[in-house]
Amino acid sequence: MPFVELDTNLPAGRVPAGLEKRLCAATAAILSKPEDRVNVTVRPGLAMAVNGSTEPCAQLLISSIGVVGTAEDNRGHSARFFEFLTKELNLGQDRIIIRFSPLEPWQIGKKGTVMTFL
Repeated sequence: MPFVELDTNLPAGRVPAGLEKRLCAATAAILSKPEDRVNVTVRPGLAMAVNGSTEPCAQLLISSIGVVGTAEDNRGHSARFFEFLTKELNLGQDRIIIRFSPLEPWQIGKKGTVMTFL
């Protein structure tokens, strides 16, 4: 169950319409997870700085169970997410930061319990 949060200082009008759906589909493909398990939040218009600069930028946080826990896995994921984001947001790679956060099943609540018991 991946959770994807895209923060950007791009104004809402510069974020392509339907980005959340395309990011959901891309995440499912990149992480080999069912699309109906992917959760995406896109937050435009934030006060942000990347590498000390407030020029247009984005930060992507990817949290998931079992697929973002190694450097080898994340190297491949990173390349594919960077390809997606640079095209969608028209930003250079130096203006995008990606953070991977592995989750355990007991850290996600669903249907009145946690994923451990589902």
